[in-house]
Amino acid sequence: MMTTRIFTIFTFLLVLFILMGCQSEEKESYDIAILNGQVIDLESGKVEEKDIFIFEGSITKIGNADSVGKFESKQTIDASGKFLLPGFWDNHVHFRGGDSLVKSNKNFLKLFIANGITTVRDAGGDLTGPVTQWKSEIENGHLIGPTIFTSGPKIDGPNATWAGSLEVENDIDINNALDVLQRIPVDYVKLYDSRISGKNYLNTIAEAEKRGLITSGHMPFSVTLEETIAAGIDGIEHLYYIMKGCSADEREITQKLVDGEIGFWDAMPLLRKSYSDSTASKTFQYLKNNGVFVTPTLHIGKTLSYLDEVDHSNDPYLDYMGKGIIKTYKGRINRVKNATSKTLQDRKELDTFFGTLAKSLNDAGVALLAGSDSGAYNSYTYPGMSLHKELQEMVVNGISPLNALRTSAYNGAKFLKQDAAYGHIEAGKIADLVLLDANPLENIKNTESIYMVIKEKSVFDKNKLQELLDSTIVK
Repeated sequence: MMTTRIFTIFTFLLVLFILMGCQSEEKESYDIAILNGQVIDLESGKVEEKDIFIFEGSITKIGNADSVGKFESKQTIDASGKFLLPGFWDNHVHFRGGDSLVKSNKNFLKLFIANGITTVRDAGGDLTGPVTQWKSEIENGHLIGPTIFTSGPKIDGPNATWAGSLEVENDIDINNALDVLQRIPVDYVKLYDSRISGKNYLNTIAEAEKRGLITSGHMPFSVTLEETIAAGIDGIEHLYYIMKGCSADEREITQKLVDGEIGFWDAMPLLRKSYSDSTASKTFQYLKNNGVFVTPTLHIGKTLSYLDEVDHSNDPYLDYMGKGIIKTYKGRINRVKNATSKTLQDRKELDTFFGTLAKSLNDAGVALLAGSDSGAYNSYTYPGMSLHKELQEMVVNGISPLNALRTSAYNGAKFLKQDAAYGHIEAGKIADLVLLDANPLENIKNTESIYMVIKEKSVFDKNKLQELLDSTIVK
């Protein structure tokens, strides 16, 4: 009897202890919980069902889709059947056009978010003041828009083509220009090739590298690609300059340019015809060994190459641009109208060649960046949706959907040395995410099938995304 009573008391105390333990176990608290989502790992290409937990704008924990009942959250999202990626990065955009277009450029910010683009790399313009202000307001949560990494004004030579450029003629100018950029401060240095001398171009890169600054840009044809890489360039914008470095006759053609015998566009067919597989192979390896990123900008190339054939007058995105932006398109349009049939054909052949070149770069392991080159003056290359068209152009030219996806957030974060916080879905990263209705690994066009965008603490479902689009329509 005594033994039975002791056993009963022991059992009661044991059950009580367990219950008290359960009651004292506190649930983990989060701001946002995303359950049962198909997470795409951009490193491995694997797709796994996971739960993602967000607190204070960062990914705090990732579970194996079995976390229900073990947490509490202010907002819980059922992502069953949805595919999750880091928010897209557009690695080449422009905010520019002067004071009269500030409002139109600001309008672009909502277009980026509406298209799942949570980060942009501003590649130089004449709106440094407004862009710096928007960047700060977005970081503080006072303005809807993507995270902005900016180069501020471009560095070029005297009488530069683009307004707002910092013009350099000697080493003193170079140091002064870099001082200005560091005071802004910028996230990287963008060089342009309209007027800068080859010597000043290479010296600017070298000095920027000494200061620990990231450099990217165009390349004056008075220098070789090998010299540019040796100087320390971190990124090449557009494929003209890569093509130059793949020519067996690059030095001879460069000398003709230096001597004034030919111009930039005269050199194009010469460089394309003298493309050498062996020279290209060495160039690709040199780019890869030095960690140089390349931004192909295929979509704008395609768009501009076929302006004489494609009627854009009824493009839906014209509604979001405004008359001021549309007016800036006239320059390129008129150039096409006044071009010879040979010039038009050469441009189309070059566009086809660039598609093949982008594929070759990818196959050789050179890191590519998806950039639209959208903004004022770049006709019918619309902010937001053009990034998706860029990814599609990559795939059309033979790059796998996985590798195309890597060129956006994954490579973009690496280029700007921001990969500790961005570019991959894992604990500790910023909670910039896009949820898709369908798998982009199966069809790259599925990047446009956006179900939801999460920008740190803000959640934009389909209704809110549509509201963003509607609010950007220019009456």
